[in-house]
Amino acid sequence: MTRSFPRNLLRVAVLSLAVGCASQALTQQNANASQDDSTVIYESSFFSEYSPVNVSDMIERIPGVSLSMNRGGGNQNRRGLGSGENEILINGQRQTGKNNAGRSQLSRISADQVDYIEILRGTSEEMDIRSGGQVVNVVLLNSASRSSVTAEAIIEHYQDGTFEPGAKLSWTGQTGSFNYLLHVEAQPQYENRVANESSRDAIGNLLETRFEESFRERTDYQTSVNLGYQFDRSMVQLNGLYGWDCSPEDKERSINAYSGIGFTTSYEREFVDRCRDNWELGGDYEYSFAGGGKYRFLFIVNSGQYDSTRERFDVFAEREEKDLFLYNDGRDQERIFRTSYTWDPAAGHGLEVGVERAQTIRDSDLRLGVPGPISSPHHGNLMPIPVDNANSTVEEIRYENFLVHNWQLNEKMSLESSLIYETSTITQSGDVSNARDFNFLRPKLDFRYDLTQSFQLRATIEKDISQLSFSDFSTSSDNDDDDQNIQSGNPEIVQEQSWNYSLNLEYRLPNNIGVLNSELYYRDYSDVIDKVDVSTGPDDLRSARGNIGDATRYGINTNVSARLGFLGLPSALLTLGFSVQDSEVTDPFLGTQRRMRFNSRWFGRASFRHDVTRWNLSYGFNYFNSDNESDARTQIDIIDIERDIRDYGLMLFVEKKAFNGITFRLNVQNANDPQSCRQRIRFQGATIDGIVEEVEDYCSSNGVQYAFTVRRTF
Repeated sequence: MTRSFPRNLLRVAVLSLAVGCASQALTQQNANASQDDSTVIYESSFFSEYSPVNVSDMIERIPGVSLSMNRGGGNQNRRGLGSGENEILINGQRQTGKNNAGRSQLSRISADQVDYIEILRGTSEEMDIRSGGQVVNVVLLNSASRSSVTAEAIIEHYQDGTFEPGAKLSWTGQTGSFNYLLHVEAQPQYENRVANESSRDAIGNLLETRFEESFRERTDYQTSVNLGYQFDRSMVQLNGLYGWDCSPEDKERSINAYSGIGFTTSYEREFVDRCRDNWELGGDYEYSFAGGGKYRFLFIVNSGQYDSTRERFDVFAEREEKDLFLYNDGRDQERIFRTSYTWDPAAGHGLEVGVERAQTIRDSDLRLGVPGPISSPHHGNLMPIPVDNANSTVEEIRYENFLVHNWQLNEKMSLESSLIYETSTITQSGDVSNARDFNFLRPKLDFRYDLTQSFQLRATIEKDISQLSFSDFSTSSDNDDDDQNIQSGNPEIVQEQSWNYSLNLEYRLPNNIGVLNSELYYRDYSDVIDKVDVSTGPDDLRSARGNIGDATRYGINTNVSARLGFLGLPSALLTLGFSVQDSEVTDPFLGTQRRMRFNSRWFGRASFRHDVTRWNLSYGFNYFNSDNESDARTQIDIIDIERDIRDYGLMLFVEKKAFNGITFRLNVQNANDPQSCRQRIRFQGATIDGIVEEVEDYCSSNGVQYAFTVRRTF
């Protein structure tokens, strides 16, 4: 296994440290930003020279926040309302929701509603989250009456010349103790993709070439409401969301099949009709007792329904013949309730005890039809093909009993410890009947030491249990491989477990002009989820998502975010990040050691924003890149091996605040017209036999996309 790293990105990491050190040595005016040992406060006047439209615009001007909110090394598939990484709070309260959580509201709250923004770097029983990083608390103005409306219109242009419009409208305000946020949006998501593929045999002879172009019409519609009321000793919040979209997709494909004397050309057409709708209702109630204790109750209820019909046709000069029908539909539901009581049993100590109950349900159905002697209207008038484990209902009932202890050891050190005892039952019915019980003990320790006002050390040890994807339990459609069409399910899959260790050092530069951060982490996994062999025999080779055993993952994340006053650009913010990681797991098909799936060796990102305040103009870019080494993105399966190769990503923007408070913005997505490529090696029989049948090289691109936005707050 190679251990070399790209020198150019190592130089970027060194440069990032140099930028931070240079920034430290220079004085720079950043009025209205203050800091104590664990909290940094940015008053609203700090942002006034930038003329922000919403809270998201304000947070983009705070050094270090964007990277810390997207830091690597953590588990992104966490379970439970108590978990959280870099949460967003509004007035010190979390927004109980998944699709309607605090982060989604940042672009909906107008900047003139904000009193100040806090960066909370400590732990406290007062916060109803268990975050391993920092927390952003947006504190709104507390007035007898306030109200504002933010409107946004957008037009997007795609590589095939298509223009798609969209709009957003948000109304936020407060009347006495009642606050509200109403939001509606129509977000264009049109997609035009151009792809080319070539296939060669084991000795390199050209077998086939394909050219494909797809057109997908899609606009995401969403409406949401957030309501809150503050009583003398209690508070209640309700959040609701409803969204829907339909995204029909047309694909046109030409195929050249080569032989020793030339080639023949054939044509195919596909039509994929997809629709989905989802709703969510969340809320929380909090009551503060006279003695200092606090009772909390939170809930989320949501549902999402989807259906997809894929039909493929052979195209001839005067007719079409359908040769594939694939229908997939389902419904996902969640009902989560959490209640807890918090109090201070002694000076410097805080306790929280509670219970959480979660019910998760997934219903799914799949139907497959191909040409044959009989036909069925339920299978696109083609011949029905029996599919194992196609009709399924999976349900999990989970309970978490938790105890959290916050201990302020002294004025500089704090320790948060928690213990969760989790029990769950997973049942599957339909084509497969199965029921299993699970129980887990999940401890966590989070130690923080403020060496100075600028230096903070964080150390975390945690046992984590992943949330299973219930789509893995039953057979589902496979839209990435025309030769397979469906992906087998696995009713015996169990939760992935890990022990997570991390050490984080953060240094905040003087005058709040920047942040340097480094994190070392190590993950020790058991029951790792990846592809496993579920074949019924040597002539029916199949794979599905399942558990492959133990693994380790480790790495380091370094980043710096600093204002460039030492270059004469005090209102320019440069953010650089560089992550290096490695992992090791035993491949279930070959029996060899390899990296975990989707484990790039390195990942680099950079963003730059310059506010030319005298012109009310801003411009900048976002850049990211990652490893494309041969084994970094390789996926080994039972009958093939795939390797993904991706170009770097680049986004450019320019923004101008013009007359009457109107802001114009131009975004250029995929500015470098990146290619996304895949090499697939197919084998005769199983991969382990090593007999190559063909090698496919596939590349696609969505092209450069332009988005022009007009925003205003009333």
